[in-house]
Amino acid sequence: MATTIGAEEEFVLLDAVSLTPVDLAAEARADLADSARDGEIMSEFFPSQLEFASPVCSTAAELDSSMAGFRRELAEWAHGHRIIAAGVGVPFNVAGHPQVTDLPRYRDIAAHFGHIVPDHQINGLHVHVGMQDRDRAVRALNRLRPWLPALLALSANSPFWGGADTGFDSWRAIHSRRWTTHGIPPAFTDAEDYARRTSALHGIGGTSDSGTLNWVVRPSEKYPTLELRAFDAQLDSRTSTALAALVRGVVDTDRDERPHEDELLDAAYWHAARYGLEHDLFDPRAGRMRAAADVVHALLDAAAPGLERHGDTQRVESRVGWILNQGNGATWQRRVYREGGRPALANLLIEGGQQTGVER
Repeated sequence: MATTIGAEEEFVLLDAVSLTPVDLAAEARADLADSARDGEIMSEFFPSQLEFASPVCSTAAELDSSMAGFRRELAEWAHGHRIIAAGVGVPFNVAGHPQVTDLPRYRDIAAHFGHIVPDHQINGLHVHVGMQDRDRAVRALNRLRPWLPALLALSANSPFWGGADTGFDSWRAIHSRRWTTHGIPPAFTDAEDYARRTSALHGIGGTSDSGTLNWVVRPSEKYPTLELRAFDAQLDSRTSTALAALVRGVVDTDRDERPHEDELLDAAYWHAARYGLEHDLFDPRAGRMRAAADVVHALLDAAAPGLERHGDTQRVESRVGWILNQGNGATWQRRVYREGGRPALANLLIEGGQQTGVER
């Protein structure tokens, strides 16, 4: 039986000229309510953001069809409103102090985090892999931990903030470090250990419940899945699908990697957010930094049996190879901005939503 897969893609609505957020997500949700293709369109933390949650899928092809179809309809809606629906980790620019979406949970979260809140305009690609039970989910969490820096580097797509280049490939990952829990979680022995240690965090800092644990991989509290939250939102659904299938490949390969200290993985994750694929990456098998391409190929090897089991090998290897050769989203954003400024960057964001020109 195939291990199920699903994804949640977050989008930010931007003014087509200034590339600052515009608060039209409620209108988009209302107008596109019949366009979810068996998925769900949901509110997000700010009223400039919305999220599309795919249906539960058995194949990567099903997932891509769902996400690409919604992206096209969202892009058409945005075009009609003369704005851009962008798949990007953070918006190019921000203005003022936005109010959070007027829902009780978001108001409660905002009350905990004070002045962090206005900067938390981040958008991600969340991947859900079906789990038979919580113990299997914890084992899969442990299996993914050492590969999270490489996965972040492949997906990094947030180089700009405040209209300037941050120097980071994933400024979104850096924003997230300011929450009570963040980054790569510790290793856990089993589901009971996970439940005991996470319950102890409730009421400390901004951790009001398990849903506010901000680790980049965790067993879902809502679904029978392992949820990976390391990825920046992506420019196009083809890349989103390949990354999701890659995660399932690692999870479905019953081969544990050597354990590594928390502080080592945390530093490696920061390093990946800073340099993406333009520098070296931490290789969990060698236990040291190596050329990014070598580490990504080791990641593909770690996922190979799972990819083959689901027929995803060609899809993932092709897209990951393209990213290694042509650059991740941060590289492309910088490239087009350097060549043509904000108008060129706007066109790149539009093309990703329309699923045209995504080979760039």
